[in-house]
Amino acid sequence: MPLEEPVAVARALASHGFNADREAVTLLANAPDPKAAIAHLTDTGLSGTTRLTAADVRPAIEATADGTPAGGGAGTADRPDTTGTPPAGNRGATASDGGAAATAANAPEEEPTADSSSGGDPTGDLSSRGNTTDDTARTDPSVSTGTDGDNDPLSAPEDDTTDDIPVETEGSAVGGRDPSLRSIDISGDITGRSTGTGRYEDFVAVFRDRYERLSRHLKGRVNHRSTDTLGSAGDGGGETGLVGMVAEINSTKSGHWMIDLEDPRGTFPCLVMKDKEIADHVNELLLDEVIAVEGSVSGDGSILFVDDLHFPDIPRTYRPNTADRPVRAALISDVHVGSQEFLADAWSRFADWLHTEEAERVEYLCIAGDMVEGVGVYPDQDEELDIVDIYEQYEAFAEYLKEVPGDMEIIMIPGNHDAVRLAEPQPGFDDELRDIMDVHDPRIVGNPSTVTIEGVNILMYHGVSLDEVIAELPEEKASYDEPHKPMYQLLKKRHVAPQFGGHTRLAPEEKDYLVMDEVPDIFHTGHVHKFGYGKYRNVLAVNTGCWQAQTDFQQSVNINPDTAYAPIVDLHRLDKPDPMTIYDFN
Repeated sequence: MPLEEPVAVARALASHGFNADREAVTLLANAPDPKAAIAHLTDTGLSGTTRLTAADVRPAIEATADGTPAGGGAGTADRPDTTGTPPAGNRGATASDGGAAATAANAPEEEPTADSSSGGDPTGDLSSRGNTTDDTARTDPSVSTGTDGDNDPLSAPEDDTTDDIPVETEGSAVGGRDPSLRSIDISGDITGRSTGTGRYEDFVAVFRDRYERLSRHLKGRVNHRSTDTLGSAGDGGGETGLVGMVAEINSTKSGHWMIDLEDPRGTFPCLVMKDKEIADHVNELLLDEVIAVEGSVSGDGSILFVDDLHFPDIPRTYRPNTADRPVRAALISDVHVGSQEFLADAWSRFADWLHTEEAERVEYLCIAGDMVEGVGVYPDQDEELDIVDIYEQYEAFAEYLKEVPGDMEIIMIPGNHDAVRLAEPQPGFDDELRDIMDVHDPRIVGNPSTVTIEGVNILMYHGVSLDEVIAELPEEKASYDEPHKPMYQLLKKRHVAPQFGGHTRLAPEEKDYLVMDEVPDIFHTGHVHKFGYGKYRNVLAVNTGCWQAQTDFQQSVNINPDTAYAPIVDLHRLDKPDPMTIYDFN
């Protein structure tokens, strides 16, 4: 049976108001007369069902096995044409050292294969793409990918043919899929726990909590002294260490760096000489992040001369968790339904592909914010809206979500275009919006949240702070063309939004929900509309681009988006160099 046959069945069901899980779709696709079975379902009045299961469709298949639809054929569904080309995406992205390009080729329709090659523009600019034809494999130009934190290149994904897919039997989950094997746990979610009132005391409390939690990763690495004891009598020339929050950074007339570090006892000046090897790390510092320094105190006890500098960082010995079975997760963000530039056709190609045999192991869909375009987010946005009412935007998003297989687990966090507060951490959507987006009963959690899927920890963060990191740090350490690099900086700092008072709004809560207490296995962001990924000390960092073509506003601020990419992660292979496959649905 052609791969697109289940897609045709899913579309026919959707045209009658049905949503169905994969097993139901597959059973119908293999039925003696799928048209008659779909007509039978329509005639029996099941159209109000939230999701059709195998148990719902088997009676219809049995009743129409002789080719005669129930009710004399009334309401027979015309099956959509199944002769079109398959979705554009296919396996095959390679990552090379230093952020070099990756390419993905689409296999011919008759024989989907994994094909990869390297090369291309190292800037990761995806604005120009080659034309495609039905009988010619398309090669996507370049994808900014990156390396791990130790500059080890990520190798090309291997064709995952060694893991045998169980044969489907009647009564079993498709391909051996068993929803009872799934597990999702959520941590770090602010939803329903917001207590901040914006008082001065609330801000003091959240920064004190940040210091206490991040200092635990640092105090064991230096001979820590509190600021009120560093300048005491007899300290001159002594070796010591300090763990503090960066309060101020200034350069001296001689080109040295003066860093004021603050702890709960006070503030102390720390001098980094320009000829020190660690001076290069000073330009990575952001205000309000927590670091540790080692060195010696001046003779008069007024300055600490810094010899070494430490970030909370990811341990070099870290190894990721993996799932116990072959299972995959799709990572996307920035759908922007309601925009005139929303790529509806690309979304439908992605959703259609999720119904194919090639995608049968993709059981989770993680969406990192900006479901809709929103209203009033930027100047003159109303001129670029296709849907001007915010609730109608979410209703339209819910309709597009119906195209996704009904048995997928969906996890969503909000973004800065969504109808939630702008200050981070952002609680999940309110009850009215949850009711609108109840398709597939998704897990709707706050931004950020750590989602543990079958033992794999995925830190989902929309990514507003990436703008600030890119603006503050040198281009070689953080840029829009390589969005995984500012993500590396956040991992190094163990905080998703270290700097307060700039573009990133902070809501003071009883604790700092933006601290990375535990090391994530996957760090998933969006927001900047650029695609990039890499490994930093074995943590897979992925910024997933968007599903919105360039708007006039984006053009005015020189944003050239990377669109319609769907990274698919093999959760059982995270410990391999190549756990992710990139599909292009443009």
